[in-house]
Amino acid sequence: MRKGLQIFFVVFGLTAIAIALLHVVLGPSAIPGSVPVNATMDSEDRFYATLFGAYGVALLWCVKDIERKSRVVYFLLAAFFVGGLARLLSVWAVGPPNGFFVAMTVLELVIPIVAALVQSKIPSNNAPLDRRVP
Repeated sequence: MRKGLQIFFVVFGLTAIAIALLHVVLGPSAIPGSVPVNATMDSEDRFYATLFGAYGVALLWCVKDIERKSRVVYFLLAAFFVGGLARLLSVWAVGPPNGFFVAMTVLELVIPIVAALVQSKIPSNNAPLDRRVP
């Protein structure tokens, strides 16, 4: 279970970094179903893309010694879940987005729950590496 979650977080982290780079380089035109935007929205998209890239880096940082970084993992999963809730707020406020983002909303609400359940099954070890008990 540990190895499977580590592999998932590597893929998830690298995907987040790749998406972030696309947004930094291409701006809002990287968004499926997007329309031309003004300079303010372009700037906002590229700015937040760097934070999503940092999110991916944080996930990758958690991979090694994942059992010792449970608090960070749960925080990152909660942040992703809240992002999904923000998309639901957007649907309520202005209507449904492109179908791709409807699917993303489902993933943003399901992945954190499933990953947190898997993380909870990994024994936590807060002892220094040289004092681990098998």
